[in-house]
Amino acid sequence: MSKIEDQFPGSSLFDLRGKQSVRATFKLSQKAIDAIGLVAIHMGIKQKSLFDHIIEDLDALNTLAKNIQVRQFKKIPRIQKTFVISRRTIDALEASSQAHGKPRDALVEYSIQKLESLIDAEKIRHEERKKLQRYLNSHFDQGILFLTKARNILGENDPFCRRLEKAVFACEKSRAEIDDYIEKSRVIEDF
Repeated sequence: MSKIEDQFPGSSLFDLRGKQSVRATFKLSQKAIDAIGLVAIHMGIKQKSLFDHIIEDLDALNTLAKNIQVRQFKKIPRIQKTFVISRRTIDALEASSQAHGKPRDALVEYSIQKLESLIDAEKIRHEERKKLQRYLNSHFDQGILFLTKARNILGENDPFCRRLEKAVFACEKSRAEIDDYIEKSRVIEDF
């Protein structure tokens, strides 16, 4: 066994090459481009990882390739977009494309459509988050009123009031982070 293999147990050069990043350009619909961007940004997943996830299941990719109707695909207005993906993902796309005689772009386009159910589920969760945000804001406002009441009774410099003020400040910071997250997530509403 070589010294290099000892340093990376369980890895082979083939495995490492498969994780190598490459640039690939596809012609996709604006909806597919928006979907991949939305899921990546909204869920904090790198686009490369997202591509790996939706394309790495070779059985699903081959099943998809068998069902693609190229005439339908050609009717979709598409634009060129370059993505960074893993070598393993691009190899899987190439192999499936060649095996079934289907355009690589079509495989990517229809693979991305798998994300629509995820986006639909996320839209529902977003609406629930907005309801909870309103509930949280109501409770926060009650906390402000309680702090004001405590200051009126005990005085602003009372140790209880100072500790309560710290708690309210921490809640305000968390509320601002939640508000920011909800605001950034609004892009999902129009998808």
